[in-house]
Amino acid sequence: MTPLESAVNEWIADDVDPSSIEELRTLLARSASDPEALEELKDRFRTRLQFGTAGLRGIMGAGPNRMNRAVVIRAARGLIDYLSAHVDAPKVVIGNDARHHSRQFALDTAGVVTAAGGEAYLLPDPVPTPVLAYAVRALNADAGVMVTASHNPAADNGYKVYLGGRMVPDNERGVQIVPPYDAEISQMIDAAPAANQIPRSQTPAIATKSGSPDPIPGIVDRYVETISEGDPPLAPIRIVHTAMHGVGSPVALSALAKAGFTDVVSVAAQKDPNPDFPTVSFPNPEEPGAIDMALALAREVGADVVIANDPDADRCAVAVPDPRTGWRMLHGDELGSVLAEELAGTKGVFTNSVVSSRQLEVIAASQGRGYVRTLTGFKWMGRVKDLAYAYEEAIGYCARPDIVRDKDGLSTAVLVARLVSRLKSEGQTIIGLLDDLARRNGLYLTSQLSVRCTDLNEISEVMERLRTHPLTTLAASEVTRTIDLAQGWEGLPPTDGIMMITAKNDRVVVRPSGTEPKVKCYLEVVLPVVPDASFEDLTAIRGAARDRLDLIKADLNTALFQS
Repeated sequence: MTPLESAVNEWIADDVDPSSIEELRTLLARSASDPEALEELKDRFRTRLQFGTAGLRGIMGAGPNRMNRAVVIRAARGLIDYLSAHVDAPKVVIGNDARHHSRQFALDTAGVVTAAGGEAYLLPDPVPTPVLAYAVRALNADAGVMVTASHNPAADNGYKVYLGGRMVPDNERGVQIVPPYDAEISQMIDAAPAANQIPRSQTPAIATKSGSPDPIPGIVDRYVETISEGDPPLAPIRIVHTAMHGVGSPVALSALAKAGFTDVVSVAAQKDPNPDFPTVSFPNPEEPGAIDMALALAREVGADVVIANDPDADRCAVAVPDPRTGWRMLHGDELGSVLAEELAGTKGVFTNSVVSSRQLEVIAASQGRGYVRTLTGFKWMGRVKDLAYAYEEAIGYCARPDIVRDKDGLSTAVLVARLVSRLKSEGQTIIGLLDDLARRNGLYLTSQLSVRCTDLNEISEVMERLRTHPLTTLAASEVTRTIDLAQGWEGLPPTDGIMMITAKNDRVVVRPSGTEPKVKCYLEVVLPVVPDASFEDLTAIRGAARDRLDLIKADLNTALFQS
């Protein structure tokens, strides 16, 4: 018997899921004569699916390098052991999206938590991720688990962990984990017994050990009531909404209605949860073609705005009619900037990530407030003290950090509706507001170049090539600063990334994606604009900025991906 066969048989003996056991037995039998089956088996047993700051995320299937019940049960045991080492009777709130196996993974987690002496609160099936993040704070839970792969392909699932309650300071409650929490939990997972040796309660609805009433009924309604609070609309607007086959529709439509926005037209084919995401190649509003159905519907019904959530509704994308180009989706930085203007009356600090536009810092200064730059991810931005607003260019926004210290595509949807309504009442549009920002601050235009890698070694090779052979020019402008973010920069913790700034103040950040097998390049150009620039002037400046972004993309493609 080969070492691989031994490993497979050992896993089969320890598994708890009959379908996974049968899957591995079939694959093992095929591998004797089928090279593709053998390679698949090798990949499944090449390593254990690694637990990190994003928790677990990967392709569903049997084996240690896949998302399955055995992996989830051991992860849940590692988490509850970690919590129990710090607090008595840890309280854990658990939610799941509508992907294949998500509810079973949530039930297994609840069973492990209660059997180990914790209290598990299981949210309704299914819920958006922001509701889970809200529940961690609202219930003062010591931890939260959200079973979701967000906007990943249909074959994937994931396991996102938040800390709260007695585990972390107030400004970190309900925020995704960062080091060293991830490594400490991972050590506990490594030390966990085999899945079939881990006790699990068979009670799906878990009562509190203290005997107090179960707080879960009504938790979604409380979230909806909170994010819909505010003044009524200043002008009626028509909204087209798509949930991208995810779980966002019921909460989004309810919150918008309670906020006074009842003229909402859903993309029918994408409204209800469907774990196969049949109308899109990738269930991410940023992907080409993903919101085409929503844009077509917006033109048909004469909408004022399109609001798109990703499948777990933590992200929010917005499309509007642009007199220059017709209907288009706003870049994440564009929406991030106009929402910052809408939140001018709030108190606290504005925050965005190192790969997001530098314009937010300028807007914060104009409002007389503090600004903090963080590493990529709301696990960092959510921890900023006195936080008023945070965003990152990947269509993630945190506009209500008092209730959700994570990206929240649903409260953002309500804020966008209010912004569009206010602007309409003033005879203004989001595009007009973007032009006004350019007149005040200069034109900040951003874009992204992403390359999906089938071989993960390609990613490290690209980063190494950039470090050993740094670029000297971009768009015919000298690169005057090259910053290796792995060495830390301006108080930021080290991270795998390279920043380049040119003599013309263009900026490029190159980094591996944290959730997908991609290398991502974040591009920004800044062009001066006179305060009285006309619409025609700004149109020409925007064209020049797009041309420069295209030149930078071409230079990066040649230097990094075609050498």
